[in-house]
Amino acid sequence: MPRFSLLPFALFIAQLLLLGMPYSLLAQAETTDEPLDGENGRPLAIGEFRPKATLKVHQTKLTRAKFPVVDDHTHFRYRLRHSPEQLDDFVGVMDRNNIAICVSLDGRLGAEFDEHAKYLWTKYPDRFLIYANVDWQGSGDPDKPETWACQRPDFGRRMALELAEVKKKGASGLKLFKQFGLGYKDADGSFLKIDDPRWDPIWKACGELGLPVIIHTADPVAFFQPIDKKNERWEELSRHPDWSFYGEEFPSREELLAARNRVIERHPETTFIGAHFANNSEDLAQVSEWLEKYPNLYIEPASRISELGRQPYTAREFFLKYQDRILFGTDGPWPEQRLHYYWRFLETFDEYFPYSEKVPPPQGLWYIYGIKLPDDVLQKIYHGNAAKIIPGVEEKLKNYVAKQKAE
Repeated sequence: MPRFSLLPFALFIAQLLLLGMPYSLLAQAETTDEPLDGENGRPLAIGEFRPKATLKVHQTKLTRAKFPVVDDHTHFRYRLRHSPEQLDDFVGVMDRNNIAICVSLDGRLGAEFDEHAKYLWTKYPDRFLIYANVDWQGSGDPDKPETWACQRPDFGRRMALELAEVKKKGASGLKLFKQFGLGYKDADGSFLKIDDPRWDPIWKACGELGLPVIIHTADPVAFFQPIDKKNERWEELSRHPDWSFYGEEFPSREELLAARNRVIERHPETTFIGAHFANNSEDLAQVSEWLEKYPNLYIEPASRISELGRQPYTAREFFLKYQDRILFGTDGPWPEQRLHYYWRFLETFDEYFPYSEKVPPPQGLWYIYGIKLPDDVLQKIYHGNAAKIIPGVEEKLKNYVAKQKAE
């Protein structure tokens, strides 16, 4: 049976149950081909629900971060496609928002790293850092994992040598995408195991080279749950069913996170950054346990203020307690309005405001609240912690601050 063959029926049930729609109205709408838009007494499809808040609360219109920012999680290759015009435009956004440095996680290796470096560093050498990526496939056939480079016995050692070379070119770290565990296949057709000992030379080399490893493991809890009426991100997943990892064909979320943690524990000399709040922003108590257990683990909130901002008391306490272990990240480059929501989340006690400029919002039909961090904590998260662990940040940050003072 196709994985999502019940989706139309799920839509029917959700309309019926979530919106309290009488069956007779729905049946009438379906037989008369009327739009399910809620107008003039017509039924409303959940995908068309656009509630407008009537709550009147204080709003702080922040358009600039209070202190210089190092955005340690951006994707300039995949989002801007090496467009010079878009790069110029976004550097303007960085200037207006007090973003000193963006770390592009899309560097790859070899000639592709050179190409990306030329794109970012030709005009703006002080504004960008670049992370490399593991090339699991090499010259192998994309449809035949058994031919991939990672199947060769000396893959880990050769990748370690490539990382040493790319560091000489200016790389500041290594990025692992979520396909590592949920996409890339082994020779037998199973998913590559995150904690496979074959990859240990890679993590060891990063520690020796001083290259932090930012790793995206698994995804939000909702993406591993059935797409049904109990899934709080049903609306999002109904639009993007391919984002779901529910089912026996995928490893469980718990398995993936445990495998990542075993790697972190096995390599205490290597600094790891858990992307997206270690992909567990729904359970900060567990993230706290990880930070206590693994002193070489850091985290950042890219694309997760949607979760953090709906638990403001818990989130604020967490940020204060782990102020030395949290970096700043957005998953951008994004439209400027979304950046402003990050500043509001971190710098104000504003209540009930959007986390995204998109309609509908991309990660849940809710608003968020600010946590107003003290200035000393803000400075650590905006740039101080990044300067401690990411090569190149300290020097470029000094150049940015000196230029700001000169102007």
